[in-house]
Amino acid sequence: MRDFVILTDSCCDFSAQMEAELELKLLPLSFVMEGKEYFDYPDHRDIQPADFYQRLRSGSLGTTAAISVGVFHEAMEPIAAAGKDILCVSFSSGLSTTYQSACIAAQEVQETYPDCKVLVVDSRAASLGQGLLVYLTVQEKRRGRTLEEVRDFVEQKKDHICHWFTVDDLNHLKRGGRVSAAAALFGTMLQMKPVLHVDGEGHLIPVDKVRGRRASVNALLQKMDELVEDPSVVFISHGDCEAEAVALGEAIKAKYPVERLEINYVGPVIGNHSGPGTLALFFQGKHK
Repeated sequence: MRDFVILTDSCCDFSAQMEAELELKLLPLSFVMEGKEYFDYPDHRDIQPADFYQRLRSGSLGTTAAISVGVFHEAMEPIAAAGKDILCVSFSSGLSTTYQSACIAAQEVQETYPDCKVLVVDSRAASLGQGLLVYLTVQEKRRGRTLEEVRDFVEQKKDHICHWFTVDDLNHLKRGGRVSAAAALFGTMLQMKPVLHVDGEGHLIPVDKVRGRRASVNALLQKMDELVEDPSVVFISHGDCEAEAVALGEAIKAKYPVERLEINYVGPVIGNHSGPGTLALFFQGKHK
């Protein structure tokens, strides 16, 4: 059985430690802020998360870019040349063209290396929801599954990775077209906090509005109560509100038999649109 490499991108919001532990090939997306291009590396070598969120709070905005076909090709070709296959799990096609770039590059590499299999899966996930899917994918590979078996697992599991989150400032979602200007204005005045999720097509969908931050965080817990199927692995990401993320994790651990809890920043590519104060919960559920 040929060995294969799991390839993903930085919108999984893994730390450098997680990248190393899972033996991943991880490609960074990029963004431009204040006239300078930054790459979203897991070790934050270009920009520290706290610095990025402070700039957002000060009024700076970035523009984000998908990974190009050429970058995927450069990453895939040496793996193929080494006689290994590739499973690429990409950022949601509902939020980026990164998946399409990966598919084009995969076809190019397979034409050059016909013995190499390059399979690309649209995660329809984001942030540590994508990360949770990739984490589970690695565990399947380590159980000795074949490339096709792991690909089939990802296709099935991605419909059960629940993404529930809230944001602190509606204006960031307004700029991204997720809420109207009027809704952002009145919601801000009334301290309304949206509860959102990523749907089965990988799109960001507002589901509910509650008054006050505490109520919005409690709503995340309620969604887990409604939907959770396997609480053994839970991931939480945050937009520079680590204390709230830790408190949410402690509340979940007090209620469920969690074997692994990971907390990390929402990276700048997603954080540019969701803003400071984003709090996101990811778990395996009955359905998205």
